[in-house]
This record gives sequence, C-alpha cells and structure tokens, in this order.
Amino acid sequence: MPLEVPPFARHPNQILDELGFRYDANNLYQQVANDMLHAAEILNLPHHLKLILAQPKAEIMCHFPVKLDNGTYRLFKGYRVQHNNILGPYKGGIRYHPTVSLDDVKSLSVLMSLKCSLAQLPLGGAKGGVQVDPRSLSQGELMRMTRRFITALDGNIGTDQDIAAPDMGTNAQVMAWMADTYMNFNAHQGRHHARAIVTGKPLEFGGSHGREKATGQGLVYTLERCLPDVGIELDQMTYSLIGYGNVGSWTARLLAERGSQLITVMDHTGAIINKKGIDAKSLAQYVELHGGVCGYPNADEIDVKGFYQTQVDVFIPAALEQMVHEANASWLNCRVVAEGANSPCTPAAERQLLDRNILVLPAILCNAGGVTVSYFEWKQNLQAETWDLEHVDRLLKKHIYCAANKCLDVSKRFGVDLRMGAYIAALENIGKVYHLRGIFP
Repeated sequence: MPLEVPPFARHPNQILDELGFRYDANNLYQQVANDMLHAAEILNLPHHLKLILAQPKAEIMCHFPVKLDNGTYRLFKGYRVQHNNILGPYKGGIRYHPTVSLDDVKSLSVLMSLKCSLAQLPLGGAKGGVQVDPRSLSQGELMRMTRRFITALDGNIGTDQDIAAPDMGTNAQVMAWMADTYMNFNAHQGRHHARAIVTGKPLEFGGSHGREKATGQGLVYTLERCLPDVGIELDQMTYSLIGYGNVGSWTARLLAERGSQLITVMDHTGAIINKKGIDAKSLAQYVELHGGVCGYPNADEIDVKGFYQTQVDVFIPAALEQMVHEANASWLNCRVVAEGANSPCTPAAERQLLDRNILVLPAILCNAGGVTVSYFEWKQNLQAETWDLEHVDRLLKKHIYCAANKCLDVSKRFGVDLRMGAYIAALENIGKVYHLRGIFP
C-alpha cells in the first residue's frame, strides 16, 4: 500500500496521488511525469501501464570514497536511474554537476524512454550522475572518481543491460575511463565486445564518427524539417543560444554552414551580443581557452534581460533544465523555441509561449541526435564495424525526419501542441509493445 499522504499534500494527478506523491509544483520529476501521464490519458492507455511508467523500474544510489591528490579522501554520491526497458536495454547519459539530484536524474530517465521510443530505437531510458563540479578535480582525481563510480555500478550495467553515454560535465575521455574499467571487470565478455558498455568514446577506442556533434546535428536536422512550415529558412535565420558547451557550440557551427546568424549567447559566465553576427567557430575556440563566453572580444556584453529580449527568429536553450521560467518567458522576442537542453522550459513558461503563438520544438525531438548516434556506436561495437561519417549523418537525418514527421502528424491528429504530440507518439509505440508482450507472469 502507498504511504498515506495528508489531504493538503495530495497530488492532483490521479496516478501520482495513487502512488503517494506529495504535490510539489516546482519538482521537475513531477512536472515531467505529469506531462507524460497527460499524454497517456489522451491516448487512453490502460491504468496499469500508467502506473508502470509513472515510476522508474530501478533507482540506484551509491556513495564511494576517492583518494584526492593531497592524500585525503572525499565521499561522492552517485546515481543511476533505470526508467523503462520494454523496447530494449536501458540507455542514457552520465552527468557530473554539483546540482545532480535523484529527482533530476529520474526526470531525465523518463525523457530518455520517450526519446528512444520517438526515434524508433530498440533502447529504453536511463540516466546517471555524480554530485560534483568536475572542474574542481585534477585529471587524476577525475579518473579515479570515474573508475570508482563505474565499479560501484558493476552488476547493474552491461552491454545488453544498461549502456551509458556522456552528458553535461563528461566527455569522450571520461567515457574511455568508464569503458576501460568495465572491460577489466568483464573480460569474459570479450574485451572488444565489452567496450560497448558506453558510447561517446574517442574514435580510436571504438567511438563513432559524428558522435561528438550528434546532438547539435540532430537539432539542426529538426530545424531544417520544421522551420519551413512556419516560413523560416535556415539561410536567413537569426537565433540566440543559452549554453555554449557541446550542444550549443556544435549547433552554432553547423548552423553557420547553412547561413544562419548567431546574434547573442549566454552561459554561466555572462552574455554577449553582436547584431552583425557572432563567428561560431571563433567563439568555440575562445570558450575552450577561457571557460565561457564572457570577455569574447568580437561581441559586446549584455545583461540577462537584454539577452532574452533580443529579437531573433529562433531561441535555443542548450544548457540546464528550467532555464526558461515564468519571469523571463515574457521577455522572449522570438517566433520559435527549439529545446536543445532537456526540460529547459517550466510548465508556466511554456503556457506563456504557447499563448503568444510561439512554436515550441520539444527536447525529445530536438536533442534526439545524441542518443541516435550513440545507438549507432553501440551497434558498430557489437558488430565490430566502423561506419563513415556520411553514412552516420544520412542515417541520423532519416531518424530525425521520421521522428519530426510523427510529432507533426500526431499533434494534428489529436489537436495538441508539439510537445504533447511527441509524448503521445512515443507512448503509442511503447503501449503497442506492452500490449504485444503483456505483463509477466
């Protein structure tokens, strides 16, 4: 039986109330689960399936000590949440960030289940993370922490069970340490086969061509497919960006090749603007050296409000969750919001945007490129193959266009916005598989 919840704390969503959730309008997991369950309601999924999808199958939390360079020890907290694997092995990134929490990781695992389903990948949804600022650690400390975390997860991950990938604060080098650690504990699988435990690895160590740029490439393909419907052409488009890490910088560099103009950028160091256009490649080199966009010599500084109020065709949040909230959503001066980050808009912000007829392209479509090329890498590892970049890009474009078409078709069929259309399309696929397989025993 679920825990008894006082009447004042009961959740307005019937399923979350039945599961004993205390209502918290600001809780990211409840926001994501509520949207998913609303889509399930529209689709008329059976009650038992809503219950299954409303909670992850497994929530793993571990604490592990790591020896620091000064000889002292620090205890780290790590998470791995496995939401659903009805379509295939769990798949999802691992994040290193000071704000990592269980509810945030749970939210991202749900979105991964939906994203994989929407992109027609034979994978389920998972997510992981460690509560740490990776910039505060030396290279040796980062390596030891990574190896201890993967050791702590051993038994709960595997090449046909749960496959990790990079996320905020992790990169190809971190993935290489993860793969090497797992391979040393699981040599019986065959060392080359075992490296499929993670994707996003360096190319020399089983990585895939196109993986580093994959999320940005998928976002560009989404814009390429969806913007002509609202009268925006890429070679004439102006846009702004929050975040200039992997997703933001690759999106900007790829859009520059198509003639789009980057006007203003904001990250954790500040905001910059150049109404004549910012050179995406030059800015990426500057950020690599200086850690952020602040001080970039070929643009002027701008305050936060000025950043949001700058008129552009497309606004791309590509950093943390919930960067667009009720207060700053009213400042936005754009025609389209393309969600490069996961859940960058709060529900209140999204209602504002939709009321103002601003098109919101949902994250599970816009950033599906990363997990799609991760799937390609996993497949290449298991088959001992290496695909060329042209082949990877061609397959990625096919997956993204197919997913975008489904979102557009379903939103029209049900008379809903694109986010709800994307969720319904993803759940429709998951629901069919549950209907075919049934519930064991």
